[in-house]
Amino acid sequence: MRSFDGDRLVIATHNKGKLEEISALLEPYGIAVTSAGELGLDEPEETETTFIGNARIKAHAAAKATGLPALADDSGIAIDGLGGAPGVYTADWAETPQGRDFEMAMSRAWRELEEADAPFPRTARFCCTFVLAWPDGHDEVFEGHVDGQIVWPMRGAQGHGYDPIFQPDGYDTTFAEMDRWEKNRISHRAKAFEKLVKVFER
Repeated sequence: MRSFDGDRLVIATHNKGKLEEISALLEPYGIAVTSAGELGLDEPEETETTFIGNARIKAHAAAKATGLPALADDSGIAIDGLGGAPGVYTADWAETPQGRDFEMAMSRAWRELEEADAPFPRTARFCCTFVLAWPDGHDEVFEGHVDGQIVWPMRGAQGHGYDPIFQPDGYDTTFAEMDRWEKNRISHRAKAFEKLVKVFER
């Protein structure tokens, strides 16, 4: 694994919340962080069919454009009874002309499970992939996932996305019913973060 020995890093995102989350993680390592959005970079088209593929597109585009190492992530939910869907299209399922509607996306997921007569428990997993890319084309990949099942009706008002219908293994609450600190401790992103930070340890 290649170590990160610089002091500047581009986060390949236009999402302010994601930038804040990753910046806080990297603060102890003395790394100055900026984002693709802040630098005015275009968002590359995500044409791959895997989380790794789309994260690689974003990370390498930002590294090439800035001459700095760049970090990107791609994440989503894979539902076994739907053949792994929505997967990389997790956010796309929520798109409407007025913005993202995750209640609509969750309703679609449950409706399609019912139409498929999917067996119970309706297993699923949240997945997160980080790719750290260097300007010379090298990259390192870090993956995390958390297994669970899809439940209905929606439960809880915390979290975001598909959290109200995802109950992680070993818990009787959905992600949306959990305190955010508890969710962040066990989440797919937390597990990928644990692997990622080893690159910054000196």
